[in-house]
Amino acid sequence: MLPRSGDEIWPTKDYSRIPYWVFTDEALYRQELDKIFYGSTWNYVGLEAEIPEWGDFKTTYVGETPIIVSRARDGGLIALVNRCGHRGAMVRRERFGNEKTHTCIYHRWCYSLEGDLIGIPFKRGVNGKGGLEKGFNEKEHGLKRLRIESFKGMMFVTFDHDMISLPDYLGPLNQEQISRIMCRPIKILGFQKQVINGNWKLYQENLRDTYHASLLHSFFVTFGLDRVTNPGGTRLDASKGHSFVFNRPDPAAADSLVNEESTKVYASEGVKADRVSLEDTWFLGFHPQYDDDMRLYLACLFPNAHYQQMNNCLNTRQMIPRGPNSFEVVWTIFGYEDDGEELAALRKHQANFIGPAGFVSMEDAEVIENMQTAFKDERHAYSVVEMGGRGPIIAESDNKVNEIPIRGFWSKYARLMDLEPTGGER
Repeated sequence: MLPRSGDEIWPTKDYSRIPYWVFTDEALYRQELDKIFYGSTWNYVGLEAEIPEWGDFKTTYVGETPIIVSRARDGGLIALVNRCGHRGAMVRRERFGNEKTHTCIYHRWCYSLEGDLIGIPFKRGVNGKGGLEKGFNEKEHGLKRLRIESFKGMMFVTFDHDMISLPDYLGPLNQEQISRIMCRPIKILGFQKQVINGNWKLYQENLRDTYHASLLHSFFVTFGLDRVTNPGGTRLDASKGHSFVFNRPDPAAADSLVNEESTKVYASEGVKADRVSLEDTWFLGFHPQYDDDMRLYLACLFPNAHYQQMNNCLNTRQMIPRGPNSFEVVWTIFGYEDDGEELAALRKHQANFIGPAGFVSMEDAEVIENMQTAFKDERHAYSVVEMGGRGPIIAESDNKVNEIPIRGFWSKYARLMDLEPTGGER
């Protein structure tokens, strides 16, 4: 039986203790679908560049609900629940396509791009027998339409038709950072997909956790892409649900890959900074693109979106829950239409940083599955989230030995779930 209030769930009011059972409970997960994914949030579903022409469509999910996202004749966007109004079959099974109507394979009921029911085979039966009654109203049986908005080419969908606008939801922090990375027309370079056997919230914690980055990921620390000694930090939006973690190059490293003094810092903690090597370091290269020196950053948008720069590898991630013990990640790798051949090639090679077998991302999946196995039957113990301090959830931090964005995530989560403890930090 689920606790009835936040005071019964959270051991602390600042979310520095997270009960393990919240990652495994089936009833809680069902509430998350209703209150978060089908509630007052904007869910990321892809990039406009994936569906550039009239009739282009893609299929994906919001929560566990299949949806169709398509390009309208006037250039607008349309989002529909991918479920036939007749018997509930998925209308579209292709991942991508171009059609001017949607027809269900089961009984061939046909819908317009806008979701209106426009065709029913044998509607009046055959030879005066069978079919539908004359009073049947097609307007009542179209595909359910969802609200969709786009910001700088990133598409988001919500079930809540009274939801605040997407720009307001993103807030100034993400409007600024999305505008930075989506600064000119983009070109899709490819996709990667992975199913991870763990709870979706573990992934949200992981991507907000700067503390683990150079301890778990040998590639990061060996080649200096992300070290705790590098300049960087974390930023949170006003809601504390969205976060932005970033890393700048170490000025003391000069033209070499790493600063030897920082290697000594890791050695003092028993961490080896030379466990892996590369025969060819070309793909660690970096082409400056922006009016700043950031080379690595990851933005997390509550509840399911992430966009990232890792040197010249640019990508978004869409997280799709698949029950309390599984979720799917879809990486969309992109560059710019005006990229030269050398930069385009570098972006594709640096896509090896991410994905199921990525030099970096593969370890995140492994540790998440490890955790899910370790506490799958635990109902009383909890995790410790104290790096960076307890108490107030600070909006900005100038170091990466902190877990503050994780506490921000849980604060936003508790409010949306109506499970905020009395006096909970915000």
